[in-house]
Amino acid sequence: MSEVAKRAEISKSYLSSIERNLNPNPSLQVIKRIAAVLDVDLDAFLNPDKKKGQQHELDPGLIELATILKESGVNKEEIKDYKTLIEFIQWRKLKSRKSEGKK
Repeated sequence: MSEVAKRAEISKSYLSSIERNLNPNPSLQVIKRIAAVLDVDLDAFLNPDKKKGQQHELDPGLIELATILKESGVNKEEIKDYKTLIEFIQWRKLKSRKSEGKK
């Protein structure tokens, strides 16, 4: 919460009051900043139940991977590099399977 408040340039107590619904009407500017910090589309942020039927439960393994990456200090920009590495590993496995099939 402290990090979100800092990055949204609002006080932690103000953010807490919004979260606990003690301040049910924060300004649109504040909402936009919070949504941006959380990397959430403003429409989804304002209408969380709108796409409720389309939401999927997150895989625990993906949550663990995200936690490990975060704790390792990996930022969003670096994730593209990891994606490239994963794609290479998948390509190498596929190539290996195909060459084993030819034997």
